[in-house]
Amino acid sequence: MVTRYPGAPNPDRAALKRTGEMVRARLAADPQVHRVPVDKAEIWALSDFVNAEECERLIELVDAGAEPSKVLGNDEYGAWRSSYSGNVDRYDPLVQMIERRIDDLIGLPNAWGETIQGQRYAPGQEFKDHMDWFWTKAPYWPKEAREGGQRSITAMIYLCDVARGGETEFPNIGVSIPPQAGALIIWNNAESDGTPNDFTLHAGRPVVEGVKYVITKWYRTRDWG
Repeated sequence: MVTRYPGAPNPDRAALKRTGEMVRARLAADPQVHRVPVDKAEIWALSDFVNAEECERLIELVDAGAEPSKVLGNDEYGAWRSSYSGNVDRYDPLVQMIERRIDDLIGLPNAWGETIQGQRYAPGQEFKDHMDWFWTKAPYWPKEAREGGQRSITAMIYLCDVARGGETEFPNIGVSIPPQAGALIIWNNAESDGTPNDFTLHAGRPVVEGVKYVITKWYRTRDWG
């Protein structure tokens, strides 16, 4: 496994540790939440987090804002992240309701959460191996540090089934999660001591048949923006 974090400053370590503790305790106390049985990363799943009607409306919102996806720190796009994506309308009543549900489930303040981003993958489109946490030696880090700090928790909802392909894969821990309409997956981007976790390396594998829609909400270590 190739890692980028050792040697990089980790100014949010204590905050990442506290955030992980809060979310871990909250989800452990919820009998509907399933902890994926792996040791090197914390991943949770919950079926039927949103219903079919809500999925349909969210898909419309994703389509309304979808543009060719970019990768943070790189103004180019294409082979590495070939999907379409864009922020949804955070003032839409349904979006606000979904945000409140996620906030309540994981126990973090709404103000720590970024605007929900929607993603659409047609056949052949993918997002290759990447981390959600920020590399603090990157040129983009000073801006992100001012605007909420390190990403702590990722929450992603599948809005539809996919006939073939489109799995969310964590290749270094042998976890592959197929899209299931309405299901929510959550992971902690840090280890229990607050170190960004290289084992959260993940990818959206290519869609083979069908179209994949997801929405993602990232939480920081303090108020975002």
